[in-house]
Amino acid sequence: MRTPVSETNFEDLNLLKRGKVRDVYDLGDNLLMVATDRISAFDVVMPDPIPDKGIILTQISLYWFEIMRPIIEHHVISADVDEYPSACRPYAETLRGRSMLVRKTQPLPIECVVRGYISGSGWKSYQESSSVCGIPLAPGLQESDRLPEPIFTPSTKEELGAHDINIDFEETVKRIGKERASQVRDLSLAIYKRGAEMAAEKNIIIADTKFEFGLVGDDLILIDEVLTPDSSRFWPKQTYQPGGAQQSFDKQYVRDHLISINYNKQPPGPRLPDDIIRNTRKKYLEALIQLSGDSHGLE
Repeated sequence: MRTPVSETNFEDLNLLKRGKVRDVYDLGDNLLMVATDRISAFDVVMPDPIPDKGIILTQISLYWFEIMRPIIEHHVISADVDEYPSACRPYAETLRGRSMLVRKTQPLPIECVVRGYISGSGWKSYQESSSVCGIPLAPGLQESDRLPEPIFTPSTKEELGAHDINIDFEETVKRIGKERASQVRDLSLAIYKRGAEMAAEKNIIIADTKFEFGLVGDDLILIDEVLTPDSSRFWPKQTYQPGGAQQSFDKQYVRDHLISINYNKQPPGPRLPDDIIRNTRKKYLEALIQLSGDSHGLE
C-alpha cells in the first residue's frame, strides 16, 4: 500500500483548481488531472484519505472511457506519464497511475445523473412526491427497487462544500438549451445502459451514476470520470435485495458510517476510523478487479 496522496503541490505547474478529489493543473494547451486519495461524502471532503483510491478511480475511468468511445469521444490524451510534457517529469512517481493528460473543454454547468434503481436522494424524493426530478414513478416502489427503465435526473453543479440540487428537465433546458439538454439526456442514458449491462455480467449492479460533459468548439465529449465508485452506486449482484439499503462497493460505506455517528453533513468532516479507511479501500479495489480483471499491482 502506497503512502496516501491527500493533495498535490507541483510548484512548477499551474494549479487551476482543487475539486473534492481531483487537483487540476493548466498546462497551456491541455490539462493535467490528478486523482488524489481524498474522499468526500455529503459534499464534504473528509480529513482522512483512502490509500490508492485515486489510482483505482483513474484506472476504472480509463477502462470505461475506451469502452464508451463508440458512443461518445472522451477528453483523455494520455495516461502514460512518459508521454506527458517535460514539466511534469519531476512529479512522475506521484502522477503514475493516478493522472490523465486531457483536452481542455468548456464543461456543461450540470451533473448528468442516471438512475436505474431507486435509492439515495431519488428514494427520498419518491417518498415525498412519488416522483424524481419531475418524473412520476409507479406507486408502491420499495427502496432499491429496479426501475422499469433508467431515468435521467440531472442536478446543478455547485462549488466545493455546497450541495448539488436536483433539477427537472425543464430547468436543464433553461440552463443549456433544448437541443443540448436532449443530447446529454440521450447520451447519458446510452452510456449508463451499456455500462450497467457490462457490469451486470461481472456481478455488479450500477444502481445510479453521474456523468459530466464538456464542449470543444461545438463538439460534446465525455469528461472527468466515468462509472466509478465515487460517481456511482455499485452493489454486489449476489446480495441485492430490494426493500432497504444495499451492501456496496462505493463510498456509501463511508456515508453509512457518518450517518451512524449522527454527522451533521457540514464541514469540517470527522476523522474516519482505521477500519473504515481499510474496508473502504478494499471495496474500491474489489470493484476495479471485478470490472477490469486487473488489480494494477494494488492487491
